[in-house]
Amino acid sequence: MKPIVASYIVTFLKPEMLHVYRQVTGLQRWWSVVLCKKRENADCFPLNDVRVVHKSLFHQVRRWWQKTVRGEPITIAASEARRLRAELEHSGARLLHVYFGHIGVHLLPMLVECPVPFVVSFHGADAQVDLDQPKHAAAMRRVLELARLVLVRSESIALRLRETGCSAEKIRIHRTGIPLEAIPFRQRTAPTDGAWRCVQACRLIEKKGIETTLRAFAEFARTFPEAMLTLAGEGPLLARIGELAEELGIASRVHVPGFLSQPALAALLDGAHLFLHPSELGADGNQEGVPNSMLEAMAAGLPPLATRHGGIPEAVEHGVSGLLVEERDAAALADEMLALAHAPERYEAMSAAAAARVAAQFDLRATVRALEGFYDEALSMSVNS
Repeated sequence: MKPIVASYIVTFLKPEMLHVYRQVTGLQRWWSVVLCKKRENADCFPLNDVRVVHKSLFHQVRRWWQKTVRGEPITIAASEARRLRAELEHSGARLLHVYFGHIGVHLLPMLVECPVPFVVSFHGADAQVDLDQPKHAAAMRRVLELARLVLVRSESIALRLRETGCSAEKIRIHRTGIPLEAIPFRQRTAPTDGAWRCVQACRLIEKKGIETTLRAFAEFARTFPEAMLTLAGEGPLLARIGELAEELGIASRVHVPGFLSQPALAALLDGAHLFLHPSELGADGNQEGVPNSMLEAMAAGLPPLATRHGGIPEAVEHGVSGLLVEERDAAALADEMLALAHAPERYEAMSAAAAARVAAQFDLRATVRALEGFYDEALSMSVNS
Protein backbone atom coordinates (compact mmCIF):
# COMPACT_ATOMS: atom_id res chain seq x y z
CA MET A 1 0.00 0.00 0.00
CA LYS A 2 1.28 3.46 -0.90
CA PRO A 3 2.11 5.81 1.97
CA ILE A 4 -0.15 8.86 2.16
CA VAL A 5 1.01 12.47 2.18
CA ALA A 6 -1.44 15.20 3.15
CA SER A 7 -0.80 18.42 1.20
CA TYR A 8 -2.05 21.55 2.94
CA ILE A 9 -2.98 24.24 0.40
CA VAL A 10 -5.14 27.05 1.79
CA THR A 11 -7.25 27.44 -1.36
CA PHE A 12 -7.39 24.43 -3.64
CA LEU A 13 -6.89 25.73 -6.20
CA LYS A 14 -6.29 29.20 -7.62
CA PRO A 15 -5.98 29.41 -11.43
CA GLU A 16 -2.35 30.54 -11.34
CA MET A 17 -1.32 27.50 -9.25
CA LEU A 18 -1.34 24.90 -12.01
CA HIS A 19 2.24 23.96 -11.12
CA VAL A 20 1.06 22.89 -7.64
CA TYR A 21 -1.73 20.77 -9.13
CA ARG A 22 0.73 19.06 -11.46
CA GLN A 23 2.94 18.21 -8.50
CA VAL A 24 0.17 16.94 -6.23
CA THR A 25 -1.40 14.78 -8.93
CA GLY A 26 1.90 13.59 -10.38
CA LEU A 27 2.90 11.44 -7.40
CA GLN A 28 3.51 7.78 -8.25
CA ARG A 29 4.82 6.00 -5.15
CA TRP A 30 2.88 8.14 -2.67
CA TRP A 31 -0.85 8.77 -2.45
CA SER A 32 -1.95 12.38 -1.99
CA VAL A 33 -4.85 13.85 -0.06
CA VAL A 34 -5.39 17.59 0.13
CA LEU A 35 -6.39 19.62 3.18
CA CYS A 36 -7.61 23.17 2.58
CA LYS A 37 -9.81 25.96 3.90
CA LYS A 38 -11.59 26.50 0.59
CA ARG A 39 -12.26 24.45 -2.56
CA GLU A 40 -12.28 26.40 -5.83
CA ASN A 41 -12.12 25.64 -9.57
CA ALA A 42 -12.88 21.95 -9.05
CA ASP A 43 -13.76 21.57 -12.73
CA CYS A 44 -10.28 22.74 -13.74
CA PHE A 45 -8.46 20.92 -10.95
CA PRO A 46 -10.29 17.66 -10.23
CA LEU A 47 -9.10 15.54 -7.32
CA ASN A 48 -11.08 12.96 -5.41
CA ASP A 49 -9.70 13.34 -1.90
CA VAL A 50 -9.92 17.03 -0.98
CA ARG A 51 -10.88 17.70 2.64
CA VAL A 52 -12.09 21.16 3.58
CA VAL A 53 -11.31 22.25 7.15
CA HIS A 54 -13.12 25.53 7.60
CA LYS A 55 -11.64 28.47 9.46
CA SER A 56 -12.89 29.51 12.89
CA LEU A 57 -16.19 31.37 13.16
CA PHE A 58 -14.26 34.17 14.85
CA HIS A 59 -11.56 34.29 12.19
CA GLN A 60 -12.06 37.96 11.29
CA VAL A 61 -12.01 39.08 14.91
CA ARG A 62 -8.91 36.99 15.59
CA ARG A 63 -7.26 38.37 12.44
CA TRP A 64 -7.92 41.95 13.55
CA TRP A 65 -6.71 41.28 17.09
CA GLN A 66 -3.47 39.60 16.01
CA LYS A 67 -2.58 41.96 13.18
CA THR A 68 -3.79 45.34 14.41
CA VAL A 69 -3.72 45.13 18.20
CA ARG A 70 -0.82 42.75 18.88
CA GLY A 71 1.22 43.20 15.69
CA GLU A 72 1.59 39.44 15.31
CA PRO A 73 1.42 37.14 12.28
CA ILE A 74 -2.06 35.76 11.71
CA THR A 75 -2.35 32.18 12.94
CA ILE A 76 -5.16 29.68 13.16
CA ALA A 77 -7.30 29.36 16.27
CA ALA A 78 -6.92 26.45 18.67
CA SER A 79 -10.26 25.01 17.48
CA GLU A 80 -9.08 24.95 13.85
CA ALA A 81 -5.76 23.42 14.91
CA ARG A 82 -7.64 20.61 16.66
CA ARG A 83 -9.80 19.96 13.58
CA LEU A 84 -6.74 19.85 11.35
CA ARG A 85 -4.94 17.40 13.61
CA ALA A 86 -8.04 15.20 13.72
CA GLU A 87 -8.37 15.29 9.92
CA LEU A 88 -4.72 14.40 9.53
CA GLU A 89 -5.13 11.39 11.76
CA HIS A 90 -8.36 10.36 10.03
CA SER A 91 -6.75 10.58 6.58
CA GLY A 92 -4.09 8.03 7.47
CA ALA A 93 -1.38 10.41 6.30
CA ARG A 94 2.15 9.59 7.40
CA LEU A 95 3.52 12.97 6.36
CA LEU A 96 2.25 16.53 5.96
CA HIS A 97 3.45 18.82 3.16
CA VAL A 98 2.75 22.49 3.90
CA TYR A 99 2.69 24.50 0.71
CA PHE A 100 4.27 27.96 1.10
CA GLY A 101 6.36 29.14 3.99
CA HIS A 102 4.03 31.87 5.24
CA ILE A 103 1.28 29.24 5.51
CA GLY A 104 3.58 27.34 7.85
CA VAL A 105 3.54 30.42 10.09
CA HIS A 106 -0.25 30.54 9.81
CA LEU A 107 -0.49 26.87 10.86
CA LEU A 108 2.07 27.12 13.67
CA PRO A 109 -0.45 26.43 16.50
CA MET A 110 -1.15 23.07 14.85
CA LEU A 111 2.41 22.31 13.75
CA VAL A 112 3.82 22.49 17.28
CA GLU A 113 1.75 19.39 18.09
CA CYS A 114 1.47 17.91 14.61
CA PRO A 115 0.60 14.20 14.79
CA VAL A 116 2.87 13.41 11.82
CA PRO A 117 6.20 14.82 10.61
CA PHE A 118 5.98 17.66 8.10
CA VAL A 119 7.92 19.33 5.32
CA VAL A 120 7.36 22.89 4.13
CA SER A 121 8.04 24.23 0.65
CA PHE A 122 9.02 27.76 -0.35
CA HIS A 123 8.33 29.08 -3.83
CA GLY A 124 9.45 32.73 -3.83
CA ALA A 125 7.66 35.55 -2.04
CA ASP A 126 6.96 33.30 0.94
CA ALA A 127 10.67 33.39 1.78
CA GLN A 128 10.81 37.20 1.75
CA VAL A 129 7.69 39.07 2.80
CA ASP A 130 7.31 40.20 6.44
CA LEU A 131 10.61 38.71 7.58
CA ASP A 132 11.66 42.24 8.57
CA GLN A 133 8.99 42.06 11.29
CA PRO A 134 10.50 40.48 14.43
CA LYS A 135 7.42 38.50 15.48
CA HIS A 136 6.89 37.08 12.00
CA ALA A 137 10.58 36.22 11.69
CA ALA A 138 10.52 34.47 15.08
CA ALA A 139 7.46 32.44 14.05
CA MET A 140 9.13 31.52 10.76
CA ARG A 141 12.26 30.33 12.58
CA ARG A 142 10.04 28.12 14.75
CA VAL A 143 8.42 26.57 11.66
CA LEU A 144 11.86 25.93 10.14
CA GLU A 145 13.03 24.36 13.41
CA LEU A 146 10.04 21.99 13.56
CA ALA A 147 10.07 20.93 9.89
CA ARG A 148 11.86 17.71 8.98
CA LEU A 149 12.86 19.14 5.58
CA VAL A 150 12.58 22.52 3.87
CA LEU A 151 12.05 22.41 0.10
CA VAL A 152 12.99 25.43 -2.01
CA ARG A 153 12.59 26.27 -5.70
CA SER A 154 15.98 27.92 -6.11
CA GLU A 155 19.40 28.49 -4.59
CA SER A 156 18.47 32.14 -4.01
CA ILE A 157 15.58 31.08 -1.76
CA ALA A 158 17.88 28.65 0.06
CA LEU A 159 20.30 31.49 0.77
CA ARG A 160 17.49 33.68 2.10
CA LEU A 161 16.31 30.95 4.46
CA ARG A 162 19.82 30.26 5.74
CA GLU A 163 20.08 33.97 6.52
CA THR A 164 16.76 33.67 8.38
CA GLY A 165 18.20 30.93 10.54
CA CYS A 166 17.27 27.69 8.78
CA SER A 167 19.76 24.86 9.16
CA ALA A 168 21.47 24.23 5.83
CA GLU A 169 21.23 20.48 6.51
CA LYS A 170 17.44 20.65 6.22
CA ILE A 171 17.24 22.48 2.91
CA ARG A 172 16.65 20.61 -0.34
CA ILE A 173 16.46 22.17 -3.79
CA HIS A 174 13.23 21.08 -5.45
CA ARG A 175 12.76 22.58 -8.90
CA THR A 176 9.46 23.46 -10.54
CA GLY A 177 8.33 20.64 -12.80
CA ILE A 178 7.19 21.22 -16.38
CA PRO A 179 5.25 18.49 -18.28
CA LEU A 180 7.38 18.42 -21.41
CA GLU A 181 5.06 16.01 -23.22
CA ALA A 182 2.23 18.58 -22.97
CA ILE A 183 4.30 21.50 -24.28
CA PRO A 184 5.48 20.81 -27.82
CA PHE A 185 8.78 22.36 -28.82
CA ARG A 186 8.80 24.42 -32.01
CA GLN A 187 12.05 25.64 -33.48
CA ARG A 188 11.72 29.40 -33.79
CA THR A 189 12.93 31.42 -36.74
CA ALA A 190 13.05 35.18 -37.01
CA PRO A 191 10.06 36.75 -38.81
CA THR A 192 11.09 38.00 -42.24
CA ASP A 193 8.59 40.88 -42.13
CA GLY A 194 9.76 42.28 -38.79
CA ALA A 195 6.44 41.44 -37.11
CA TRP A 196 7.97 40.17 -33.89
CA ARG A 197 5.46 38.76 -31.41
CA CYS A 198 6.57 39.39 -27.83
CA VAL A 199 4.85 37.84 -24.82
CA GLN A 200 4.86 38.13 -21.05
CA ALA A 201 2.50 35.86 -19.08
CA CYS A 202 2.20 36.55 -15.36
CA ARG A 203 0.19 38.17 -12.62
CA LEU A 204 0.10 41.90 -13.24
CA ILE A 205 2.01 42.86 -10.10
CA GLU A 206 5.10 44.91 -9.31
CA LYS A 207 7.70 42.14 -9.06
CA LYS A 208 7.04 40.99 -12.64
CA GLY A 209 8.73 44.12 -14.02
CA ILE A 210 5.89 44.99 -16.38
CA GLU A 211 6.83 48.67 -16.64
CA THR A 212 10.31 47.60 -17.72
CA THR A 213 8.73 45.36 -20.35
CA LEU A 214 6.60 48.19 -21.73
CA ARG A 215 9.48 50.67 -21.88
CA ALA A 216 11.81 48.16 -23.53
CA PHE A 217 9.16 47.14 -26.04
CA ALA A 218 8.48 50.78 -26.91
CA GLU A 219 12.14 51.18 -27.84
CA PHE A 220 12.15 47.88 -29.74
CA ALA A 221 9.06 48.96 -31.70
CA ARG A 222 10.91 52.02 -33.01
CA THR A 223 13.02 49.66 -35.09
CA PHE A 224 10.28 47.08 -35.65
CA PRO A 225 7.00 49.02 -35.95
CA GLU A 226 5.08 45.85 -36.84
CA ALA A 227 5.99 44.21 -33.53
CA MET A 228 3.25 43.34 -31.01
CA LEU A 229 3.33 42.77 -27.26
CA THR A 230 0.84 40.57 -25.39
CA LEU A 231 0.67 40.79 -21.58
CA ALA A 232 -1.38 37.79 -20.49
CA GLY A 233 -2.62 37.94 -16.93
CA GLU A 234 -4.71 39.75 -14.36
CA GLY A 235 -3.81 41.93 -11.43
CA PRO A 236 -3.74 45.40 -9.86
CA LEU A 237 -1.45 46.95 -12.52
CA LEU A 238 -3.99 46.59 -15.32
CA ALA A 239 -4.97 50.28 -15.35
CA ARG A 240 -1.34 51.40 -15.10
CA ILE A 241 -0.45 49.25 -18.12
CA GLY A 242 -3.03 51.07 -20.22
CA GLU A 243 -1.85 54.47 -19.02
CA LEU A 244 1.83 53.76 -19.65
CA ALA A 245 1.18 52.23 -23.07
CA GLU A 246 -0.61 55.44 -24.03
CA GLU A 247 2.24 57.58 -22.69
CA LEU A 248 4.78 55.56 -24.67
CA GLY A 249 2.71 55.67 -27.86
CA ILE A 250 2.36 51.88 -28.12
CA ALA A 251 -1.25 51.38 -27.02
CA SER A 252 -2.22 49.97 -30.43
CA ARG A 253 0.63 47.46 -30.24
CA VAL A 254 -0.10 46.15 -26.72
CA HIS A 255 -2.76 43.51 -26.06
CA VAL A 256 -3.89 42.50 -22.55
CA PRO A 257 -6.25 39.50 -22.86
CA GLY A 258 -6.50 38.71 -19.13
CA PHE A 259 -5.83 35.33 -17.56
CA LEU A 260 -5.61 32.61 -20.22
CA SER A 261 -6.56 28.96 -19.96
CA GLN A 262 -3.73 26.52 -20.55
CA PRO A 263 -4.79 25.78 -24.17
CA ALA A 264 -5.10 29.51 -24.92
CA LEU A 265 -1.72 30.20 -23.37
CA ALA A 266 -0.16 27.36 -25.37
CA ALA A 267 -1.59 28.85 -28.56
CA LEU A 268 -0.22 32.28 -27.63
CA LEU A 269 3.25 30.88 -26.98
CA ASP A 270 3.17 28.88 -30.20
CA GLY A 271 2.66 32.05 -32.23
CA ALA A 272 5.26 34.13 -30.39
CA HIS A 273 8.95 34.89 -30.98
CA LEU A 274 10.25 36.34 -27.69
CA PHE A 275 9.29 35.84 -24.05
CA LEU A 276 9.91 38.74 -21.68
CA HIS A 277 10.11 38.42 -17.90
CA PRO A 278 12.19 41.26 -16.34
CA SER A 279 11.37 40.46 -12.71
CA GLU A 280 12.42 42.87 -9.97
CA LEU A 281 12.45 42.97 -6.19
CA GLY A 282 9.17 44.38 -4.91
CA ALA A 283 8.99 47.19 -2.38
CA ASP A 284 7.73 44.64 0.18
CA GLY A 285 10.68 42.30 -0.43
CA ASN A 286 8.70 40.09 -2.81
CA GLN A 287 11.09 38.05 -4.96
CA GLU A 288 10.69 35.36 -7.61
CA GLY A 289 11.78 31.78 -7.32
CA VAL A 290 11.89 30.54 -10.92
CA PRO A 291 8.85 31.80 -12.91
CA ASN A 292 6.74 28.89 -14.14
CA SER A 293 5.48 30.75 -17.20
CA MET A 294 9.06 31.41 -18.29
CA LEU A 295 9.93 27.72 -18.04
CA GLU A 296 6.90 26.77 -20.12
CA ALA A 297 7.84 29.35 -22.74
CA MET A 298 11.39 28.01 -22.87
CA ALA A 299 10.11 24.45 -23.23
CA ALA A 300 8.08 25.61 -26.22
CA GLY A 301 11.22 27.07 -27.80
CA LEU A 302 10.88 30.74 -26.90
CA PRO A 303 14.13 32.48 -25.93
CA PRO A 304 13.55 34.36 -22.64
CA LEU A 305 14.75 37.89 -22.03
CA ALA A 306 14.76 38.33 -18.27
CA THR A 307 16.71 39.74 -15.33
CA ARG A 308 19.37 38.66 -12.88
CA HIS A 309 16.78 38.26 -10.18
CA GLY A 310 15.90 35.52 -7.73
CA GLY A 311 16.24 32.06 -9.24
CA ILE A 312 16.06 33.19 -12.88
CA PRO A 313 19.83 32.92 -13.51
CA GLU A 314 19.64 29.31 -12.31
CA ALA A 315 17.33 28.53 -15.24
CA VAL A 316 18.65 30.86 -17.93
CA GLU A 317 22.28 30.68 -19.06
CA HIS A 318 22.99 34.19 -20.30
CA GLY A 319 23.90 34.19 -23.97
CA VAL A 320 23.06 30.50 -24.39
CA SER A 321 19.47 29.70 -23.40
CA GLY A 322 18.35 33.30 -22.97
CA LEU A 323 19.48 36.82 -22.19
CA LEU A 324 19.68 38.54 -18.80
CA VAL A 325 19.93 42.19 -17.78
CA GLU A 326 19.88 43.96 -14.44
CA GLU A 327 16.57 44.73 -12.76
CA ARG A 328 14.64 47.81 -13.97
CA ASP A 329 17.06 48.41 -16.87
CA ALA A 330 14.65 48.90 -19.76
CA ALA A 331 17.36 50.30 -22.02
CA ALA A 332 19.54 47.22 -21.59
CA LEU A 333 16.56 44.94 -22.17
CA ALA A 334 15.71 46.78 -25.39
CA ASP A 335 19.33 46.53 -26.53
CA GLU A 336 19.33 42.76 -25.99
CA MET A 337 16.02 42.40 -27.83
CA LEU A 338 17.33 44.36 -30.79
CA ALA A 339 20.67 42.55 -30.86
CA LEU A 340 18.92 39.17 -30.91
CA ALA A 341 16.43 40.28 -33.56
CA HIS A 342 19.33 41.31 -35.81
CA ALA A 343 21.11 37.95 -35.38
CA PRO A 344 18.74 35.29 -36.80
CA GLU A 345 21.21 32.40 -36.49
CA ARG A 346 21.87 33.23 -32.86
CA TYR A 347 18.12 33.52 -32.27
CA GLU A 348 17.50 30.04 -33.71
CA ALA A 349 20.28 28.51 -31.62
CA MET A 350 18.90 30.15 -28.48
CA SER A 351 15.43 28.75 -29.21
CA ALA A 352 16.78 25.20 -29.20
CA ALA A 353 19.01 25.82 -26.17
CA ALA A 354 16.10 27.20 -24.11
CA ALA A 355 14.08 24.03 -24.62
CA ALA A 356 17.08 21.82 -23.93
CA ARG A 357 17.76 23.65 -20.67
CA VAL A 358 14.24 23.02 -19.37
CA ALA A 359 14.30 19.39 -20.47
CA ALA A 360 17.56 18.84 -18.59
CA GLN A 361 16.66 20.65 -15.35
CA PHE A 362 12.87 20.96 -14.99
CA ASP A 363 11.19 17.82 -16.36
CA LEU A 364 8.08 17.18 -14.22
CA ARG A 365 8.68 13.43 -14.06
CA ALA A 366 12.14 13.97 -12.59
CA THR A 367 10.99 16.62 -10.10
CA VAL A 368 8.15 14.36 -8.89
CA ARG A 369 10.63 11.52 -8.35
CA ALA A 370 12.81 13.92 -6.39
CA LEU A 371 9.85 15.04 -4.27
CA GLU A 372 8.93 11.48 -3.40
CA GLY A 373 12.55 10.89 -2.44
CA PHE A 374 12.35 13.86 -0.07
CA TYR A 375 9.15 12.42 1.41
CA ASP A 376 10.94 9.10 1.98
CA GLU A 377 13.85 10.91 3.58
CA ALA A 378 11.66 13.00 5.89
CA LEU A 379 9.74 9.94 7.01
CA SER A 380 12.92 8.03 7.79
CA MET A 381 14.53 10.82 9.81
CA SER A 382 14.62 10.59 13.56
CA VAL A 383 12.90 13.35 15.53
CA ASN A 384 16.25 14.83 16.54
CA SER A 385 17.75 14.80 13.01
